[in-house]
Amino acid sequence: MQSDFSRVLLRREEIGKRVAELAAEIDRDYAGKTPLFVGILKGSVFFFTDLLQQLHIPAQLDFMSVSSYGNGDQTSGRVRIMKDLDRPIEGQHVVIVEDIIDSGTTLSYLKRLLESRNPASVRICTLLDKPDRRRTEVAVDYRGFVIPDEFIVGYGLDYAERYRLEPDIYVLDPHVYGKE
Repeated sequence: MQSDFSRVLLRREEIGKRVAELAAEIDRDYAGKTPLFVGILKGSVFFFTDLLQQLHIPAQLDFMSVSSYGNGDQTSGRVRIMKDLDRPIEGQHVVIVEDIIDSGTTLSYLKRLLESRNPASVRICTLLDKPDRRRTEVAVDYRGFVIPDEFIVGYGLDYAERYRLEPDIYVLDPHVYGKE
């Protein structure tokens, strides 16, 4: 499987350090509040869990499953919701937790959808931001790393449901997804 990767982009230790820093920022911003953290399945699960374990504020959690990719490497431009929130969010502070933002299509849509449900606030926390791929502007409140426009996997991120369980984040070699 190592031949599937061009190189390591981020080691687990670097990720852990940055997740702790993000948790400290969120603790500061939400002191005295109990925000609802919404993990976007499946990719954010590792980041979501690590982030919430680092928090010192009380928190609630829920999950959504949304997609604009399917099994490809390019967004379809259409966002599908496969699993919605389990409860209303009116009056709550909501933090969407995502693994990666690239085109911005999914997160822009999701933020508008949740804002239409009258929460107190909606903020976005992402581990990885790929601004060179942005098609739709989206305000990111908490950002782990800005990364180059390369296809990455590991630490929850996948290609066709493979590589999620890798502890580090790797650049996937183009031969794997048919670009070479």
